Amino acid sequence: MSDTASTAAKGSAPESAKETLGFQAEVKQLLQLMIHSLYSNKEIFMRELISNASDAADKLRFEALENPALYGDEADLKIHVAFDKAARTITIADNGIGMSREEVIANIGTIARSGTREFLSSLTGDQAKDARMIGQFGVGFYSSFIIADKVTVLTRRAGATDAVRWECNMGEGSGQYTLEPAEKASRGTEVTLHLREGEDELLNDWKLKSILRKYSDHIAIPILMAKAAEPAEDKAGEAVEKTEKTAAAAELETVNQASALWARPKSDVTEEQYNEFYKNIGHDFEPPLAYTHNRVEGRQEYTQLLYIPARAPFDLFDRQSRHGVRLYVKRVFIMDDAEQLLPAYMRFVRGVVDSADLPLNVSREILQQSRDIEAIRSGCVKRVLGLLDELAENQKDKYTTFWREFGRVMKEGVGEDFVNKDRIAKLLRFSSTHTDSEEQVVSLADYVSRMKPEQTKIYYVTAETFLAAQHSPHLEFFRKKGVEVLLLSERVDEWLVSNLHEFEGKPLASVARGELDLGGLADEEKKAREAQAGEYKGLVEKIKEALGDRVKEVRITHRLTDSPCCLVADEHDPGGNLARILKSVGQKAPDVKPILEINPDHAMISRLKQQEAHFADWSKLLFDQALLAEGGQLEDPAGFVKRMNALMLGMAGDGAARIVMP
Repeated sequence: MSDTASTAAKGSAPESAKETLGFQAEVKQLLQLMIHSLYSNKEIFMRELISNASDAADKLRFEALENPALYGDEADLKIHVAFDKAARTITIADNGIGMSREEVIANIGTIARSGTREFLSSLTGDQAKDARMIGQFGVGFYSSFIIADKVTVLTRRAGATDAVRWECNMGEGSGQYTLEPAEKASRGTEVTLHLREGEDELLNDWKLKSILRKYSDHIAIPILMAKAAEPAEDKAGEAVEKTEKTAAAAELETVNQASALWARPKSDVTEEQYNEFYKNIGHDFEPPLAYTHNRVEGRQEYTQLLYIPARAPFDLFDRQSRHGVRLYVKRVFIMDDAEQLLPAYMRFVRGVVDSADLPLNVSREILQQSRDIEAIRSGCVKRVLGLLDELAENQKDKYTTFWREFGRVMKEGVGEDFVNKDRIAKLLRFSSTHTDSEEQVVSLADYVSRMKPEQTKIYYVTAETFLAAQHSPHLEFFRKKGVEVLLLSERVDEWLVSNLHEFEGKPLASVARGELDLGGLADEEKKAREAQAGEYKGLVEKIKEALGDRVKEVRITHRLTDSPCCLVADEHDPGGNLARILKSVGQKAPDVKPILEINPDHAMISRLKQQEAHFADWSKLLFDQALLAEGGQLEDPAGFVKRMNALMLGMAGDGAARIVMP
C-alpha cells in the first residue's frame, strides 16, 4: 500500500467513511501475474482460500489458549462454501480468528507484511518465542482474481464487535480497493468471488465438491456445503433443478474427510492426496520429489509425514529463513517451523510431526530441553537420511535432481551432525577428473572403487569456480598418472573438507597442500627431483631472495608437467581459496605465506636460470602467474602489467619500434 493511502487509512479519514485506497506497487504486479500467467490450473484458487481459512482457525486456537472467551458460543470451527448461480458468486466463509480494519489494510493491501508476520510482531515475552509464522494470507489470497473480476471480503475479528468490508473490482481500476465499516453477526471471514465471464462451470455443486475433495480433503476442520437438492417437479410434472439459492435452508454436509491426513493409515491415503497435502503445507505448485510417512510407538509416540521438495526455494541459503516442519500435539497445531525437529542442513524438508506426549502449552524453551524432542529429532533425521539412501540407491535420477537442488545444503551436515557424519558422507556427490563435468555425480564410494592399487588417499582440489578447479596446475601430475581428483568449487566445500578427514579409512588430501605424496605412483619422478635438487639449489635461493616475504619457501616439485610453477600451502596452513573466502565475507584471514614450487623441466625455469639483468622481475612475474592460476588476486596489478610489457618488449628484440600501436 502506498504511503498516502496508508496515511488516509490510519488517521485522516473517519472509520465510518468508505475509503478508496491504492495497492502497493508489488501487489499490482502480482495481480497481473496471477491473472495472466502464474497459475496454469484455475482450480488452485480454492486450495489457497481454504488453506487461508484453515490457518485462521489455527490462529484462533492459538490465541484461545490464553483467552478461551474468544470462542464465544462457536467452539466448533468450520468452513462453509456456497455458490449462487443467479448472482454468479462463490463464497468461502470461516469462523476463525477474523481480521480488524488495520489487519485488512496491512494483510491485503501489501505483500511485504503478510498477516502472519504482523501476528508474530504483536506477541511479547515467551509468547513471541512460542509462535511462528502460520500461513501466508497475502499471496495466496490474490489467486482469487484468476477466476473473479471482483472480490469482496467481509470480516470481523474474534473478540470485536465491528466488522469491515474490503472490495476490489478489477474491471473498475485494478490499482485500487475500497474499505468500509460493515455489520457481521459472528466472527470470521467471508470471501465472495464474483466470477469472470466464461467461469460459470464453477457454479456447480458437483464441480465445487470435486475441487474441494481434490485439494483440501486433508484439512483438519470440516468444510461444509449444502446437500445437492433433488430435482423438483413443476405443476406440469417436469423436472426442475433447484439452485443452491432456492435451497438455502438445505441440510449441510461435510465435503472433506475433516481428519488430519498424517493420522490416517498409509493404506487409506492415495498418492494424489499425499501430493496435494504437500502443496498446501509447502506452498508449492509441484509434487514433492519423495516423502516418508511413519507412526512411531514406544517410549515416544508420534507420527511424522516428511517431504523432500522437487525444487529449492529462493531463500534456501538464508539460514535464518525456515519454513520447514510443523509441530502438532494430539492434532492441535502448536507452531510452524519447529527448528528443533530437524537440523539446519535439512531446512529444505517440509512436513508435519504430531506428538502424543508433549503438553499443549509447550514453549520453545521446553522444546530445547525436552528428551522427547531429542528422540523425535533423531527419528526424523534418520527417516530423511533413510529416504535419501533409498533414492541414491534405487532412484538415481531422482537423487541427481535432489543433489542439484539441495546438495550444497547437505554438505553443511558434515560439520553440523557428527553423529550422522558417516551416513551423510555416503550421500555426498562431487565433480571429478573422472568425468571432467561440472555435474556432481561422483560419490566417495565411486572414487574409492576406482583408486589405483598403490593409492592410499582421496585427492581433491578447491577453487572458486569449476573451470579454475578443472584447469588447476596442481592436477597436471595426477592427470599424467591417471589418478582421479575431486573438483570442489563451492564455498561450502572448504567447510566440508575441514570437517571430513577420511572416508572408509582413506584420508582426504588436498593436491595443493604440503609435499606431494603419491606413494609408489611417483617413485621415479621423486628420485629425479632429488637428483635435481642440488643443481637448482642456487636458483631456488635467488628466487626466494627476489620474492622476499611474499613466499614462505621456494622448492622444486614433480607435481607439475606443463606449468612452470604453482603455489601450495604448507601442510597445516589454510589454503589460498579459504583465505579468499574469509576475506570476501569480512572475516580476518590468517596471515600465512604460500610456498612457490617450480618445475625445473619447464623452458621458462631454464631461461630464468640464465637470466641476470631482469631476474627479480621474472621471478615476480612467475609468482603472479601462479597466483592468478589458482584464482588469487594480485596485490599490485599495475606492477604485473608493467613487468609483462617489459618482457614483451624484450622479446620483440628491437624494443618499442617493433610494437605496432593501434
